[in-house]
Parts: sequence; C-alpha cells; structure tokens
Amino acid sequence: MPLKSDSIRILIVDDDRLVLSTLSMGLEKAGFAILRAASGEEAVQICHQVRPDLILMDIRMPGMSGLEAAQRIHASVEVPVIFLSAYDDPEIVEQAIGQGGMGYLVKPLEVHQLVPLIRAALARSTDLSQLKTTETQLNQALAAERHISIASGILMERRKLSAADAYEMLRIQSRSNRRKLAEVAKQIVTSTEAINTTSR
Repeated sequence: MPLKSDSIRILIVDDDRLVLSTLSMGLEKAGFAILRAASGEEAVQICHQVRPDLILMDIRMPGMSGLEAAQRIHASVEVPVIFLSAYDDPEIVEQAIGQGGMGYLVKPLEVHQLVPLIRAALARSTDLSQLKTTETQLNQALAAERHISIASGILMERRKLSAADAYEMLRIQSRSNRRKLAEVAKQIVTSTEAINTTSR
C-alpha cells in the first residue's frame, strides 16, 4: 500500500492478525500512514527499507521478541517505540523502558486511547532528538575551543609569543588556508603530539 508523504508513518508489529488489522484500520482512519509486520524479524526488515516515525511493538511474539526487535532496529536507526502486551508485568515494563520505550500499553486497546499517546510520544521523541543534537554541537564546540587553546599554547612556547599574538597567528593561518580556525588548531596539536611520540 503506498504511503502518503505528508502522513505520520506508524509501523504496527503484532503476531495476532486481528489486533494488527483492528489497530491498522483504526489508525488509518485517524489519518496515519500504516506499515504492518506480523513478526519481529519482519519489523527489522521493514525498518531497514523504510524509516517509520513510530513503532507500536507487541512484546511477546514467536521467534524474535518485540524487545529484541527494538534493540536491533535501534542499532541502525532511532525510532520511538510504544510497546504493547497482554500482560502487565513490572519486569517486562522495566525492560521495555530500558530499550528506550516511549510507552507501555496493555491490550486490548481502543484506537481513540492510542492517538493522544502516539502524539505525545512523537513530541517527546522530537524533544529528545533536539537535545541530542544540541549536546553534540556543544561537545564539538568545546573540543574546538580546547584545540585552539592548546595550539595557542604551543605557538606561545615555540615562537615566544603572547597569548593574543599566538591567537592572531592562528587566525592568519586559518584565513590564508581557507580553513576553520579549529581545523588549523587541531592540525597543530596533532602534528605536535606525533612529534612528541616519535621522539620518546
């Protein structure tokens, strides 16, 4: 079935054909684009081909469990997962949360109950993704500053320069080589470390 490009894509994974059919039809009526899988193995295969926006994953299935399938999927792509189960088992709930589950629902389910939970899980997933992006950018900025600081120190020692003059030298090299200041600094640090290693 072709998916609407503007719809939120939800992969429903359940070995119970009735549950799979009922949830699929209900969520399609709610405006979602639906992908279906009757096993954990099939879910992993689908996620290698198409990245859904969210997965509704049954936990207990023959062969690969929902928890194992989620683990395999998350090894290659970040997709929020809401776990489904016919059993309210605290240990299973804890494992589901450990796998990054955005929710844990006990069957049978009503579609009208699912829709707000799906929206909330998608919003939370977006927030977490933005936090990870911000954290990555912050770490990159800190690493760049560290390289600039160390490179300035190296130039100060080698050329007997002040901190301001060493920094200005880095800026001049950066402009003349048309490279970022952090890249020039990192090259100086790396080459110095290589020289120190070979001279030991």
